Amino acid sequence: MERGGRAGILVVGGGLGGIAAALSALALGARHVVLTEEFPWLGGQLTSQGVPLDEGPWIESGVGSRSYAALREGIRDGYRRRYPLTEAQRRAVPFNPGMGNVGTLCAEPAVAVRVIEEMLGPWQGAGRLTVLRRHKPVAAHAEGDRIRAVTLRDLLTGRDTTVEAALVLDATETGELLPLAGVEHALGAESRDDTGELHAIEGAADPLDQQALTWCMALSHHPGEDHTIPRPEGYAAFRDFRPPFWPGPLFGWTVSNHVTHEPLDRPLFAGDSDAPTLFDLWHARRIAWRRGFEPGFYDSDITVANWPQMDYWWRPALGVPAADAALALDECRRCTLSFLHWMQTEAPRHDGGTGYPGLKPRGDVLGTADGLAQNVYWREGYRIVPEQRLLEGHIGVAARPGATSAEPFHDSVAICAYRIDLHPSTVGTRDTVDIDTFPFQVPLGALLPVRVENLLPACKNLGTTRITNGAARVHQNEWSIGEASGALAAFALARGVPPRAVRSRPELLAEFQAALHRLGAPIAWPSYGALTPRTRTGYRPPT
Repeated sequence: MERGGRAGILVVGGGLGGIAAALSALALGARHVVLTEEFPWLGGQLTSQGVPLDEGPWIESGVGSRSYAALREGIRDGYRRRYPLTEAQRRAVPFNPGMGNVGTLCAEPAVAVRVIEEMLGPWQGAGRLTVLRRHKPVAAHAEGDRIRAVTLRDLLTGRDTTVEAALVLDATETGELLPLAGVEHALGAESRDDTGELHAIEGAADPLDQQALTWCMALSHHPGEDHTIPRPEGYAAFRDFRPPFWPGPLFGWTVSNHVTHEPLDRPLFAGDSDAPTLFDLWHARRIAWRRGFEPGFYDSDITVANWPQMDYWWRPALGVPAADAALALDECRRCTLSFLHWMQTEAPRHDGGTGYPGLKPRGDVLGTADGLAQNVYWREGYRIVPEQRLLEGHIGVAARPGATSAEPFHDSVAICAYRIDLHPSTVGTRDTVDIDTFPFQVPLGALLPVRVENLLPACKNLGTTRITNGAARVHQNEWSIGEASGALAAFALARGVPPRAVRSRPELLAEFQAALHRLGAPIAWPSYGALTPRTRTGYRPPT
């Protein structure tokens, strides 16, 4: 085992939370940060998992993290500088390169990767940031209530490197450092008796009650061509699967409405219009709009398939033996490939025919050979047991009768906005949960483990419940959580105090919140209303 030296701050996980954590720590004066990432691309759910930005309704209002706004503007600027856009698209406000209707900025993952590299580049050049790609944590070394070091395996060479650090941030997609380091954590579903939440499960908590996984893929469409993939192993079982709460087979154009659970028709194509009201599957997460470029430059739109028919919940992938986890991930991949094969060969067409053989997997767009993303889309993982747990009663509209806003926190360190959005569960009998929330604050207490002194969560692994994780897990919110954790690490390290002292000492808390303000990381919302199905994304057509 090689020694990897010592860092002031070690950020394990290069998703959006990890990127934001590294940037905020460096901006607040950290002298050396080590950032690690398992996959070739930095950016996590936005890039290696292939999920276009899915954000709150006020994302274009200017309220939110300054560094996150820089990421978004960098993506738009990358298109304006490098791509042959039409004049109408170049002038569009807001400029949405893919014209997907899940949000106001749907773009190709590789563009975001380049912007992230540009944001990190100056710190690497200054020798203050070291980035270890293709490195996965395999062990954590604890002494009492502190994490002394983390061992990382180079997935290309198989060699192990141990990095010591004064402060360790877990920004992995599943909170995988928590069980490795013996940090108190939760997994799966808490019970209503424990949390008092309206939508928590009855009876005992169940760590194996986890949200569905999705292995996203990128597709273009070329009528008259045949890009049919071979029939995947287990195809018939996926094609014929009928969930008990679904209106028919999972593979079909009629799905369960995410909010009401009534049958909802969601065809692949509802035509070749680009009206923003066209909510077929193709337009949902379209990342390249061929009509937005000079004629002929793109011969097809490109969309990311992250659709209800691809949700996989046959078995959990966390908290189970390694062989069971590997089987779950393999089945998840085959579920996506099976849905593609079904669309190409058996799906009812919008014009009355059968099958869309012209659907072409676009691995070139996702950095893979088969058209699937580099990593599965993880919606939840291990979560710390914190000093202050964020509950449905703090943010849910129905859980706060008579309230007009979320619970205010005196120790707020970030703001988030998204509905509570849970996908079907691995118990196999429960449909989605999609309920109204108020825009909310993240208390510092939700970033502090109850015992361990020098580990902080910087992704979806903060002190939420499984219910409130459904509102915290998306791109913008993950960034804000990571930004707060990175800033806290640098602030505490500079003053020689443990992070929890910043919460327990009023003068340090006030100083830290002022530092966040200067950083451009807001801790309070203006007076906005609730997030209802109509205000989920705030999409507006370009003018």
